[in-house]
This record gives sequence, C-alpha cells and structure tokens, in this order.
Amino acid sequence: MDQNNSISCSSSQMLSDPTCTDPYCFFCTMDEPDLSLRRAKMVQCFKEMTLRDDQEHVLVLSRLWNIAMTQPDDPEFPSLGIFECMGKLIDRGIKDKAWLLRGQNIYIPYYAAHIIGSYTMYKAEFAENAVISGVVLPLMELLRGKITWVEQRVAVRALGHLASHERTFEVIAEREEEIMELAMDLASNCLKTIYTKFIRVKDSKRLKYHCDLLTRGLGEREIENTRAEEWARQLQCWSLYLLNCFACKGRSLSLVCKKHFLKDLCSMWGGLGNRTSPGGIGLIRSLCNTKIGRESIANLEPVILSLCTTSSSSDYWQYMAIDSLLLLLKDRHTRYSVIDIAAPFLADLVELRSLNERTEIGEAITQTLLQDYNKIKYGGLSLKSQSAEEALREIWELKVERRKREELISDQELKERKDLARILKQEGNKKFWAGYFEQAVTKYTKALDLCPLKMRKERTVLYSNRAQCHLLLRKSEAAIRDTTRALSLSSSERPHRKSLWRRSQAYDMKGMAKESLMDCLMFVNGRIKSEQTKNVKIPYYAAHMINKQMNCTWIFAGVKSKSKLEEKANKSNRDDAGDQRGVLGMRTILE
Repeated sequence: MDQNNSISCSSSQMLSDPTCTDPYCFFCTMDEPDLSLRRAKMVQCFKEMTLRDDQEHVLVLSRLWNIAMTQPDDPEFPSLGIFECMGKLIDRGIKDKAWLLRGQNIYIPYYAAHIIGSYTMYKAEFAENAVISGVVLPLMELLRGKITWVEQRVAVRALGHLASHERTFEVIAEREEEIMELAMDLASNCLKTIYTKFIRVKDSKRLKYHCDLLTRGLGEREIENTRAEEWARQLQCWSLYLLNCFACKGRSLSLVCKKHFLKDLCSMWGGLGNRTSPGGIGLIRSLCNTKIGRESIANLEPVILSLCTTSSSSDYWQYMAIDSLLLLLKDRHTRYSVIDIAAPFLADLVELRSLNERTEIGEAITQTLLQDYNKIKYGGLSLKSQSAEEALREIWELKVERRKREELISDQELKERKDLARILKQEGNKKFWAGYFEQAVTKYTKALDLCPLKMRKERTVLYSNRAQCHLLLRKSEAAIRDTTRALSLSSSERPHRKSLWRRSQAYDMKGMAKESLMDCLMFVNGRIKSEQTKNVKIPYYAAHMINKQMNCTWIFAGVKSKSKLEEKANKSNRDDAGDQRGVLGMRTILE
C-alpha cells in the first residue's frame, strides 16, 4: 500500500465530495479557510479520534506524520491536543488487541510514536507539552516491546528527544533504571533481532505492515532489506543517544559501565548512512568525562585499543577517540593504565594540525603525553611497555630537541639539508624500482632524519613512499604508522591520497575492514574532487576494495551464522586478495 498516494486520493475525494457530512472529518477541517474555526474543529477532531473506531484513522495519522516530519517546529498541532491524542491511540493499540488487528489499525501506534518524536525533536516547549499530555507511559510500553521492534524504534527515538531537553529530562529519569536497561539491551541485541525476525524470514512470512512501512508500498524484497538495515542502525544509534542523555548528566554510570557492554560499544559504529550519529564512540567519550567512566574504561584493553585504532583512522569521529584518550591520559588515576597502549598510536598524530574544525590537535597530544616525561628521562619513572617509552622518547626528540636545533641552524645549512634529503629520496626511489625495498626504507629514513620539520609536503611524500615499501615487505603495522604520519602532515581538508590508499591496503592486510573501507572511500572522494571532468572513473582496484570491505562491514555480518562452506570461501577470497596486493601496490607510482 502506498499510503502517501492513498492519502492524496482519499483527501481529494473527500474535498470534492459535497455529500461529506462528517463534522469531525480531518481532511475537511484542514481545508477550513476560517483559522479560528479550523483550530476549534481540529481540537475536536483530536478528541474524537481516540473515541471512534474509524478505518480512516491510519490515513489521518500518515498525513500528520508527513506534516510532523517536514514542519517539526510548527506549533499549530502541538497546541491543539495532538500529543494527548497520539498517547491515547498508542495506549489503545497496546491494550485492545482486537482493535489493533482490525483493518489497518496496526499502523497507528507506529505513526503516533513517530509524530511525538518529530514534534519533540527541537522544541523544549513541545516536549514539555507532550510529557504533560501523558505520552511517556505509552512510549514506555512500546519500548518494552509490547508490539514489535518497529514500534520500539520510534519509541526510543521519541524518548531520546524528551530526555534531551532540560525541562523534561527528570520526568524520563523517573524510570531511569528500566529505561537504561532496555536501551542497553536494544543497542546490544537489535541487530540480531531484526536479522532473525525480518531479514532471514521468507517473503511470505514477513509481517505485511512491516514491509509496507519499510518500502512505502513498493514491496520489493531488496528494498525491504536495504531499509531494514537502515532502520536497524537507526534503532541502535537512537538507543545510544538515549543512553548518552543520561551519561552526560553522570546518571546510571554503574549500569552503563558494565564490562560486556563497554566492549560491545566499540563495535557499535554509526555506519555510512548515519553520519549524524556518533555511535558507540560518542557514548564512550561521554563516559570518559566522568570519573567512574574513566576508571571503568581504563581497565579494558580492548576498549583502549579500539579508541587508539579509531584515533588513527579516517572515521568521521576520529576526534572523539582522540578526546577520549586525552581525557584518560590527563587523569592521574587512569593515565598509567592507558599510556602503555596509547602512546605508540598517538605518537603518529603529534604533527596533526587541525581536525573537524579543531586546531592544534597535535600540540595537545604532545603536551598530554610528555607532561611527566622528565621522570622517565631521568629514571624516576618507568612504563610497563618499552614501545611506549620509545614512543615518548621519539616525540621528545621530534617536538622538542629537533625543533630547538632547527631554530638555530643557518639558512645555508638548512638548504644543504634540504638538497641532501632530496638526493636520498631519489636514491630510495631507485632502490624501490630495482626491488630492493629494505634498502629503499633505509634511504627514506635517512632523508626523513635530514629533511627540515617545516618541509611538511616533502616529509609527507617520504613517509608515504616508505609505507609503500613496508606494504610490499608485508609489514602492515609499519605501513599504517608511516601513512598515518603522512596524513597527519597533510591537510585534513585535502589529505594525501596515496597515503589513504596505502593505509587502506595495510588495514586490509590486517583484516580491519571498517578502517580499510573508510580510507578507500576518502581516497576515491579525493580523486573525484581533484578531477576537472564530470565523468570521473573510480580505479578498478579501489572499486574492488570498497566492494570487499562493504561486504565485510555489512551490518548483520556479526550475527549471521556462517556455514563451513562459506567460511572456506571467505578464506579463499582473503588468500586471493593477498596474492594481488603486491601487484596493486606496485601500480601505485612513487612520488
């Protein structure tokens, strides 16, 4: 059923039908030219709607849903009793199953909750009106799963908007513990629920109204599945948003900071279709702003590693991961539980200038990491990890000692070092093309030691070329570090494209699909922006990588049970891809 078309036809028929004598007809009321009379009639329409058993209700609610989605700030309907009407309709659907299953009434609770959520999204006064009108209890019933996951999706959205306003937060917080537990359960298990109850279900056994809501009546399985994937991500993201409303206020931290849930958060990625949602990383950052949150997270190595990986990636929320790590490192109670893991990752970011409109990110990282370096340097303090101590020594040498030395050298010496670095780079290129990759690495390293710090473009190329050698030597960790340093030196608005592609390959080599995908998409995006022609072709190797990683990062990949045959096929694909990496790498010309 295409409900938008149905509404249009139905309303036009009513308006053109002179025999319509229903004094509470919504569509006739909408056409009333007298504003004061229209408002009075609309108030009565909302009151009568909850009392009458009319199969036109679903058409009315679908129309109201359209209006609420496109005009969420319009005060007309919120001032005329729409919230009380929607709450009562949800309540009736939950309590009167016979009514719910009659005709098209099954759609009504979904639309009613969606309307509440849309009108309370931005306006605090609308949210306050909704709470006073009694919408919280009906929404809670939907959140408890009294109907299906489809209604849970819009209920958690509406409750999240109500919890986001200062005026209405405390009303939602009266049911704090239950809301937190339900939202945590939804965030952790909604993907499995939707996969098992919809994606995996045969066409003939899928709930028809779910299919109609997902496709707006188009009814094609592929569209249904695509939309179900989108709704699954939204359900997870809106559950996290609701949790974040409490975490930002330091509420229910002992519930959220359970080990298994914190580990789950790391995999709750907003996805390509939800760039406005920070996903699990956003909730982690909110927790890092609290003492309990920091202490809980600092003791979980998988969470710290996830933050470190995101901090060195092209993820939309890279800055949130960096913020979280800096908060943990600035707290003396959590610093030394985190620094051993974080220092080697953050060392690659110390020359990062700006990120997401934030400036001097690299300097903030440097100051945080080196705040007590003198204790390590002079033997008063030692870290558990030798690699972490080495990373701090490297940062000190790069950002303090070398900076001081280069401030004192003459212009002539600076020019000589620049020329020598260029010669070493050319020698490194010759070694590379001759197939002597380890010797090429040595040349590029010497060139980096000589190249003045202020020559950022030249150093970007040297790091990137050295990373290409590491790739061909199958040293993925070293390739990731060098490409990350190259990208830190380049502009965040125009990142070094070859480094993005090389890091995408390195992440792929390590089986890190999401990170590889994000780098590859950034690489392709950079190529498109740099080309003057309209018909820009995506390189076949990049298209192959995107396709591969999109399959690996499919939202239901983690919950789908794979057969042994599928596992063997996946292993074979990985092996085949590994055999091709060297060829793809050689085709990326050095600079």
